[in-house]
Amino acid sequence: MKFETPAGTNPIDRMTVVGKPTTRIDGPLKVSGGATYAYEHQDVPGKMAYGYILGSAVAKGAIRSIDTSRAERAPGVVAVVTHRNAGKLGKGKNNTAKLLAGPEVQHYHQAVAVVVAETFEQARAAAAMIDVDYARDGGRFDLVAAKTDAKEQPGSDAPTAVGDFEGAFAGAPVQVDQTYTTPDHSHAMMEPHATIAAWESDKLTVWTSNQMINWSLKDLAATMGMPVEKLRLISPYIGGGFGGKLFLRADALMAALGARAAKRPVKVALQRPLMTNNTTHRPATLQRIRLGCTQDGKISAIGHESWSGDLEGGGLEVAVQQTKLLYAGANRMTAMRLAVLDLPEGNAMRAPGEAPGLMALEIAIDEMAEKLAMDPVAFRVLNDTQVDPEKPERPFSQRNLVRCLQDGAERFGWSRRKAKPGQVRDGRWLVGMGVAAAFRNNINGKSGARVRLSSSGEVTVETDMTDIGTGTYTIIAQTAAEMMGVPLAKVVVKLGDSSSPVSAGSGGQWGANSSTAGVYAACVKLREAVVARLGFGPGEAVFENGKVHVGNRSADIASAAKSGEIVAEDTMEYGDLAKKFQQSTFGAHFVEVAVDRYTGEARVRRMLAVCAAGRILNPMAARSQVIGAMTMGVGGALMEELAVDKRFGFFVNHDLAGYEVPVHADVPHQDVVFIDEADDKVSPMKAKGVGELGLCGVGAAVANAVYNATGVRIREYPITLDKYLDRLGEVA
Repeated sequence: MKFETPAGTNPIDRMTVVGKPTTRIDGPLKVSGGATYAYEHQDVPGKMAYGYILGSAVAKGAIRSIDTSRAERAPGVVAVVTHRNAGKLGKGKNNTAKLLAGPEVQHYHQAVAVVVAETFEQARAAAAMIDVDYARDGGRFDLVAAKTDAKEQPGSDAPTAVGDFEGAFAGAPVQVDQTYTTPDHSHAMMEPHATIAAWESDKLTVWTSNQMINWSLKDLAATMGMPVEKLRLISPYIGGGFGGKLFLRADALMAALGARAAKRPVKVALQRPLMTNNTTHRPATLQRIRLGCTQDGKISAIGHESWSGDLEGGGLEVAVQQTKLLYAGANRMTAMRLAVLDLPEGNAMRAPGEAPGLMALEIAIDEMAEKLAMDPVAFRVLNDTQVDPEKPERPFSQRNLVRCLQDGAERFGWSRRKAKPGQVRDGRWLVGMGVAAAFRNNINGKSGARVRLSSSGEVTVETDMTDIGTGTYTIIAQTAAEMMGVPLAKVVVKLGDSSSPVSAGSGGQWGANSSTAGVYAACVKLREAVVARLGFGPGEAVFENGKVHVGNRSADIASAAKSGEIVAEDTMEYGDLAKKFQQSTFGAHFVEVAVDRYTGEARVRRMLAVCAAGRILNPMAARSQVIGAMTMGVGGALMEELAVDKRFGFFVNHDLAGYEVPVHADVPHQDVVFIDEADDKVSPMKAKGVGELGLCGVGAAVANAVYNATGVRIREYPITLDKYLDRLGEVA
């Protein structure tokens, strides 16, 4: 099915199930231990063995020799796989051959070997017996030092320019020209990257923790040099992903290689240090932002340049993409440059691009508002736009940024904020408020599903869509229940299996809208099949309360399947829709922070997010997504940082003892408000994503609140007390 806009009315618009706050249908399984995660599957043929991955001890160089003889003789060891006996590996889309080092080593903790043994402890002990002789090369580990050699990228990441930025900036009566930095970040999800692999003859089944089934299916098949038809990936439950499980990682490849060598099923879970140094992370950025304004507050020049680093052949952290679209301004410039670094792979992490980009841009916007002596909310409202500033002929499908800012300001009590920093005190605490705009692009992904109607009236949905803890099971069930007019209890949802139709997958906040649109398309076909089976002829069909009505004819939906199950399958596609409308989500974050005048301790006291993200399919699950993202934003603002050892090229704090994230005591009262909107330009669901919007802008709102509290402006994240403690005495 191809989506055409405007969509008009459709069965979803009844909103009898969709749009209602609904407890997750998979909740009872999760709280009772019945939800089976990748490492826990018991229905695997054969006696299970355990794999343990040995990671490289150098960040750059080569393996001169590797001696596995002691490990092979160790108690319980079944097999040891290295580059010497792994066979020829093909290159998947993301160059997955590099998941196994040898003889070249590209980064620290790159997989060097997998030891397979009868028990996990035996595999771990034997891995320590492998003797690897490395030739260490000098690597590049410092983004600041590599900045001068960074190169602009071609294609969609190439620099953009509208008007005369340099001339307009030079002539602007009010200017801001500042540099901001964000550090490397770790996903740090609860469930590790984990896989069970089992071969039956030349067929491979992989139970894994992965957000994008079809991507990884193709990559693993290409890497193993096998037909994709011989491979099956299963991932029904995922204990957190954040983008770190978008791609095939070493756990899946090494489990498959280990299982082939051992001729037994093998399970592998990456130990926490390898999750940090072996898998992907959010790369650090250096960002220069220049703003030029007229005296009345109109932006006349806006320029944003960003530098990030990755392995040879890697990609950018696209930190300028929101700047292309968020504010009006006739003269514009954005540019990104990539430095080659020999650190672990930098790649997508929750809201890649906008999350670190807004951490810089929304401080700069506040700095300009202060120079203009304007309220920060009013300054943002003044520079709103309803069209793509780089392509004025393309309007936004919907854009409610102003309403988010104004409603949020009223709800938060923004009028009580003191414009001059350091004026509000609560005993020894300096108290301040901060605001930031939230922005994240909406992406529609081709997505398919299969639906079945049984003679009992039960509707089963099958798709390879995944649930990374976001509530996908529930919103898909709500969609099917709404479309087929049955109670939620009569819907069964089966996710995360490559034998099901290909979905959009979970990532980039595209999953909810795209996957439910695919279910919508399949249900349209099922509705047509039901009406045809009942012999109801022409007329508008209404499905409700377990019945089908066409004109004055009606029947129980179950009766259509008395002679046999009815099955329908379809895919939702979007053609050139993205060229007609700029699709984005918007919001506003408000934060109150208190800073101890004597110790510098910073505490977030209140948070509010106002979001405009199309129709909210399940307000309960959406709120959970947003408050989780807000919490993540507090971490990015105040504590999260992967510390790089610039001598040897690894992340030093590669565990949850050293990599700090917010705990319950760090999380204040959080309010979430969804603007009432239904965007008929984006999909038949009229929904957009919200899971990443809740993060975008939070860090800057915290930073702006710290400044309002203390009068000390910090442009280097995280905002730790060592960066401002000695300046607190300057506060009057």
